[in-house]
Amino acid sequence: MIILASASPRRRELLNTMGIRDFAVRPSSREEPYDASLGPGRAVERIALGKALDAAAGADAGDIVIGADTLVFLDGQPLGKPRDAQDARAMLSALSGREHTVITGLAVIAGEHRETGHTATAVRFRALTAREIEWYIRSGEPMDKAGAYGIQGLGGLLVEGVNGDYPNVVGLPTGQLSRMLERAGYSVFEG
Repeated sequence: MIILASASPRRRELLNTMGIRDFAVRPSSREEPYDASLGPGRAVERIALGKALDAAAGADAGDIVIGADTLVFLDGQPLGKPRDAQDARAMLSALSGREHTVITGLAVIAGEHRETGHTATAVRFRALTAREIEWYIRSGEPMDKAGAYGIQGLGGLLVEGVNGDYPNVVGLPTGQLSRMLERAGYSVFEG
């Protein structure tokens, strides 16, 4: 059984696009702090591992647990989910007309097998007007997303270009995850 340690509907959809239909969702309640001393990639890996370990505590032998965490980085600083509309406005204004990096940390646990990794994708926002930012905030979409936008929704209108792994920006780098699952004993290509 595959266990996804995330409540994200986007991650569930991405597992489905990988052909993984039979999986359980066991969101982690664990809150791992971001440790800047590790550097962005290792820090998100650590958060993903904490989530996977939390979900793995109730797993059966043979289960494979997937943990993930996505953060947006602007000038090396993490942008998590906005606290409120003012915070979302500040994030979107800072991203306007600039390139930032989206990093997703992954963790796969299968018995004694533990593997972590991360994927980074460069995203460039077009220059946004105050009216566009306010419109997007009123949509409600920014409030539960790292960096205050969702590329797969209305937030895609704010994006000028993507350099790298698009599914990573949505929240799950499917190519990397498929390779990690293969090393854990599960092949998406045999389903």
